[in-house]
Amino acid sequence: MRQIILWQRIVMVSILTGLLLHGISLDHIPAAAKSANVTNISYADPYYEQKKYFEMMRLLETQSRQESFGNPTVQQQTVMIPKPMEMMQRPLQPKVDKAEKTEQVKKKMKTVKVMATGYTAGYESTGKRPNHPEYGITYSGVKVRRDKNTVSTIAADLKVFPLGTILYIPGYGYGVVADKGSAIKGKKIDLYFKTTKQVYKEWGKKEVEVQVIRKGNGKLTEAMLRELGEAMEVSKEIPEDLWNKTV
Repeated sequence: MRQIILWQRIVMVSILTGLLLHGISLDHIPAAAKSANVTNISYADPYYEQKKYFEMMRLLETQSRQESFGNPTVQQQTVMIPKPMEMMQRPLQPKVDKAEKTEQVKKKMKTVKVMATGYTAGYESTGKRPNHPEYGITYSGVKVRRDKNTVSTIAADLKVFPLGTILYIPGYGYGVVADKGSAIKGKKIDLYFKTTKQVYKEWGKKEVEVQVIRKGNGKLTEAMLRELGEAMEVSKEIPEDLWNKTV
């Protein structure tokens, strides 16, 4: 290919030299001759040689650019455009949104069937009244908390679910074990509500299958609970990198 281009350039130089020897200046050639296509003229045309020269120079310039930067035409021909039938035969990758991904993660977690009841910080559940110094304070030392959007405090048998264990309770939300109770033994949990009215209206007594998100290490502090709640306000779920850090 390069040898052909070299010979074409030699021919062009010869033609240019012949034009100059005959006293023909490029400046004297009309614009019509420079822009004309040699295939559209005949030998009788007075500007035939000049037109042929400019046409061949344009061809050389095009070939030189293709050699330097690659032939666009050849590159386009090597691109394989899939046919509609081929595209239909390819398996489509299903898009998984964030909510569905969360559900898939939950399905892989350990589940435990428990009996869940509800309780309050009041006298009917704890024997303490609002003027009691430990009113609303759980066994772990943190205050009771009910937050449907993040995490709530719950009570459990600490031999089954140690302090700091995070459970997902269907119909209630995320709960972190912060308390215990004399009647909460074995696979039983007690869910905190602010009032007895909420206990009976929203829950009552149910047998549910809870998901163990993270088993606690027997410790839960206000700082840990606050950090966990703030993280869930942002992501609407418990971040994986926060489980080991917080609980």
